Amino acid sequence: VQLVESGGGLVQAGGSVRLSCAASGLTFSRHHMGWFRQAPGKEREFAAAISWSGGTPAYADSVKGRFTISRDNAKNTVYLRMNSLNPEDTALYYCAAHTVWATITSRDKVNYWGQGTQVTVSS
Repeated sequence: VQLVESGGGLVQAGGSVRLSCAASGLTFSRHHMGWFRQAPGKEREFAAAISWSGGTPAYADSVKGRFTISRDNAKNTVYLRMNSLNPEDTALYYCAAHTVWATITSRDKVNYWGQGTQVTVSS
């Protein structure tokens, strides 16, 4: 299984970025997909998730209203649109694939991880 993130970079506060995660080696349409992030010196935390069918997504309170997760099952790709970024959003963003919706927010239970893409927000 491979999850390959892209789209990270340096952005100014208030700006936007869209991350992509291309999946291979798994039945993408049967996996729930998520995004986690890890800031320097902090634990990896849940950011957003979307079910295999693309139904009602889930968001951490810290990103709700600013981030939007979506997926394209035809392209085996999940996206994270991040708006109104602030320096506290600076982190390594990881794509995750998981088979159980009830535990998609648990970093210790995720089935598969990508390598991460860095997002740095300057003030």
